[in-house]
Amino acid sequence: MTSLTPEQKKTLITRNLQEVLGEDKLNTILKERDLKIYWGTATTGKPHVAYFVPMSKIADFLKAGCEVTILFADLHAYLDNMKAPWSLLELRTKYYEAVIKAMLSSIGVPLEKLKFVKGTDYQLSKEYTLDVYRLSSVVTQHDAKKAGAEVVKQIEYPLLSGLLYPGLQALDEEYLKVDAQFGGVDQRKIFTFSEKYLPQLGYEKRIHFMNPMVPGLAGGKMSSSEEDSKIDLLDSPANVKKKLKKAFCEPGNVTDNGLLSFVKHVLFSLFKEGEGFEINRSEENGGDITFNNYNDLEQYFADNKLHPADLKSTVEKYINKLLEPIRKEFESPELQKLSAAAYPPPAKTKGGNAANAAAPEEDGPHRLDIRVGKVIEVQRHPDADTLYVLKIDLAEEQPRTIISGLVKFVTVEELDQRLVAVLCNLKPSKMRGILSEGMVLCTSNEDHTVVEPIIVPASAAPGSRLAFEGYSGKPDDQLNPKKKVWEKLSVDLKTNNEGLAVWKDNFLLTPEGEKLSSKLANCCIK
Repeated sequence: MTSLTPEQKKTLITRNLQEVLGEDKLNTILKERDLKIYWGTATTGKPHVAYFVPMSKIADFLKAGCEVTILFADLHAYLDNMKAPWSLLELRTKYYEAVIKAMLSSIGVPLEKLKFVKGTDYQLSKEYTLDVYRLSSVVTQHDAKKAGAEVVKQIEYPLLSGLLYPGLQALDEEYLKVDAQFGGVDQRKIFTFSEKYLPQLGYEKRIHFMNPMVPGLAGGKMSSSEEDSKIDLLDSPANVKKKLKKAFCEPGNVTDNGLLSFVKHVLFSLFKEGEGFEINRSEENGGDITFNNYNDLEQYFADNKLHPADLKSTVEKYINKLLEPIRKEFESPELQKLSAAAYPPPAKTKGGNAANAAAPEEDGPHRLDIRVGKVIEVQRHPDADTLYVLKIDLAEEQPRTIISGLVKFVTVEELDQRLVAVLCNLKPSKMRGILSEGMVLCTSNEDHTVVEPIIVPASAAPGSRLAFEGYSGKPDDQLNPKKKVWEKLSVDLKTNNEGLAVWKDNFLLTPEGEKLSSKLANCCIK
């Protein structure tokens, strides 16, 4: 048993956290007994090095004598816009369990002190299901959507599954019989949702611990879906070097620095007594130096006394030290087979075997045939007040006829002779008796009061194909409406906070590399 005082336990539990909700309750429990905490992870994309941030915090909890439960939230992974297809759910859960146990072993956390639970082990029970219905009778649609805004994938027409997600996470606190839940600060709205609604079912309000969000290597959030923003746990030393070389690390910048954040939240929390952050460098660059606390390192970097290249090479050394045991663990044929099955490669676009096609989420935007068009004629639809009949030059034998619902938003004069982006491989369909042979891509605000065609650079030539950065495959001849390819891919087609057109943060580009844009930022493109 630990001999720490309640105050010492609290210091370990709360260090490096961004926020604690329920501090008075924490103080009371620690005076009486050890705290019971759970951390949950939805089994979606492959865990990466940023997962060492919650892992090192779990090590703190254990040092403080806490009882810790790790939840593999498989049902949540499916509910979040089917980020994990049902067919892969079991495999991904097994992968997560294997890799997270390997991570914990890598940082010296004794696994026997932890309890591992799979969501579907209890979330499909009669009692839990009844509580989901009870909760749905008191929760408003507004509160459910708001609670999941930072965590659940946001789409124009939210699925009911995404609205259920926050409620299930709240109920997990009761069914896992814990005092507290731990997560990133992006979970805050779910945590406050839980504090509001669990008491309405007669259950106790829990304590909530929140880690700051660690910047990715490219700046911004480290994400499983952005290859260069994260280092995979099974990346080779050569790949680690390559990704760190490309990492954003501006001299003197300590506010948006993924490398420094990793050092602070992972390495310094794992260093044992007498250990420090040891930098080896040539004498002309200042010689070797060791930092025994993070603040000194941060100040040293802020004062431009440490070159970004020396910081990168040192972080590389420590990351490889953490990853080496995990790589060795995954050398076993069983785990290699599990990894390949849980995360199958994308379907081949040429000469591939359709029987081996990956899950729908692996579909890429290269399947969309988006081309620059020039509007050469604009007429009102004879049988529909809200529709234009456009003639668009796409450098084909004949201009295409395309119906567009822009009458309320764009004048005839604004459309005539305008360059537009046209989705050309939709199945032609009749709209009020006139055949439409494509779709003009537009941005729209949330309440659909402002709609405008996305802006095409003036230098683009009609007929030239637009492509997404990093995707160069051949588009489908025609998108199969039964497979809902466009509906699935369009979920991630939007403008970013700078108003640039992106698909999962990959820019939509002309053949000359110019970006398409809109006056509307953070809006969907349809």
